[in-house]
Amino acid sequence: MSFDFNGRRVIVAGGSKGIGRAIALGFARAGAMVSVCARGQASLDALAQEGAGEGLTLHVAPCDIGDKASLETYLQNAMSELGGLDVLVNCASAFGREDNEEGWLSSVEVDLMGTVRAGHTCLSALKESGGTIINIASIAALHASTRTAPYAAIKAAVAHYTGSLAASMAPHKVRVNGIAPGSIEFPGGVWDQARQHNPDLYETIRSGIPFGRLGTPEEVADVALFLASDLARWITGQTLVVDGGQVLS
Repeated sequence: MSFDFNGRRVIVAGGSKGIGRAIALGFARAGAMVSVCARGQASLDALAQEGAGEGLTLHVAPCDIGDKASLETYLQNAMSELGGLDVLVNCASAFGREDNEEGWLSSVEVDLMGTVRAGHTCLSALKESGGTIINIASIAALHASTRTAPYAAIKAAVAHYTGSLAASMAPHKVRVNGIAPGSIEFPGGVWDQARQHNPDLYETIRSGIPFGRLGTPEEVADVALFLASDLARWITGQTLVVDGGQVLS
């Protein structure tokens, strides 16, 4: 199935690599006007060049999503560049692993407050367009985690906030949903690094997925496009698990 987002305006906050990159390219390939931010200029340039190679134009700009002023400035500039907004995707993560001050603070500022602030900044435009917000959580939010306690807890907060925001925005015809990916592998990502440097952990995770493999960013991106499409017009306040059955085991 192909999606048609011609004329739609999309912002992907945290979209230069992995899932965010796949979501940005997925919307652009479906005809949307897309703006993407991330901290690294080099990865943004690579994304823009890849899009250009397919005849796509993506607006890219560096932004520290954990910094309120930087994020709000980027979002205002992006909405001006796009001429409004129909879809906001919050995809950035600091991936706080350690149960210490740094792990918690980075997760709160990027994963949680980045999501909250982006929504607040864009709500006026989304109310005007009857748009939608998609927040990327994680299956780590569904159970206790000894390896990544801050990441898991804050992603649980993101999923909970998704429902709260959906309830408050429904009267304005703005839908808010989330996606909880399982273990997703892509070059340079966490699980690619684990495969190379911690094969025992990688194999433990892989063998625990009923489909026998880790997921791809594109498999998450396809769900994001569905949730933003008119096919999902009666879905709001939900966080969909996309994990090949990983939580079942």
